[in-house]
Amino acid sequence: MSSLLEAVSKDLQQLNNNLKSIIGSENPVLVSAAEQIFGAGGRRLRPALVFLVSRATVQIAGLKELTAQHQCLAEIIEMIYTASLIHDDVIDESGTRKGKETIHQLYGMRVGVLAGDFMFAQSSWYLANLENIEVIKLISQVIKDFANGEIKQHSSLFNCDLTLKEYLLKSYYKTASLIAASAKAAAIFSGVSSSICEQMYEYGKNLGLSFQVVDDILDFTQSAEQLGKPAGSDLVKGNLTAPVIFALEEPKLREIIYSEFGEDGSLDTAMQLVKECGGIKRAQDLAREKGDLAIQNLRCLHQCEFRSSLEGMVKYNLERVE
Repeated sequence: MSSLLEAVSKDLQQLNNNLKSIIGSENPVLVSAAEQIFGAGGRRLRPALVFLVSRATVQIAGLKELTAQHQCLAEIIEMIYTASLIHDDVIDESGTRKGKETIHQLYGMRVGVLAGDFMFAQSSWYLANLENIEVIKLISQVIKDFANGEIKQHSSLFNCDLTLKEYLLKSYYKTASLIAASAKAAAIFSGVSSSICEQMYEYGKNLGLSFQVVDDILDFTQSAEQLGKPAGSDLVKGNLTAPVIFALEEPKLREIIYSEFGEDGSLDTAMQLVKECGGIKRAQDLAREKGDLAIQNLRCLHQCEFRSSLEGMVKYNLERVE
């Protein structure tokens, strides 16, 4: 992945320099939380996507450089994503994320909730200052989608009648909406045609769905050490993902899920049934289908290193489960 992001490495370096200062210095707890959130750096895949789409589309528009709006958009997207992670950790009562203690684990539930709220509010303030009503509506919808996704997930726990369509809609709300909106917003600020903007939206949507399906597959195929959380953690909480939905034709699996894993060893049995019933293979096919669509969406771009990196992000994601 690092080689794919090399094309926008300077943009990402500038973003990392700006992120902590965005939080401000008024509240020592928030400053400390910001250090915990942003201090480790990370790959910054979502802002990287903003920069890649921005640089690919400014070429079409005939611009020589990115605008200040492109840079600010990337920062806003990372703030919104981070806020969603903070709230997810609170809702899931997760003590760690990728080996680091979560905000609420360090500072308490109240600070965890308020830190997420602050990040959403701060991102909204910066969003309003972009003074582009189309982008404001687009990104504001994402924050609404996050809430919709959480509500849909909570209301469908342990529901063996959950359809693939419902799963994909929830996955769109929780994951793909932000990626789709950020890609389209980047194209809007480049001043390209509405048809290219829509293709960038579809690219982000399909990439986001493919990423989510792959993440859900890894919950069955990777170890706790690789995942940074116990394997099967979604399943044991009743969150039924693509591999499970594809395997629900097996009555024994349904029986275990309806029992909410009340018997010792039932989670291991359920995970084995998902694998034996072809749930992993069919989920891989679904991830590949969405990935293929994402690459098709990029045909409107000129052949360049930025388009190649956008294609590479799709391929990198699929290689995680091949």
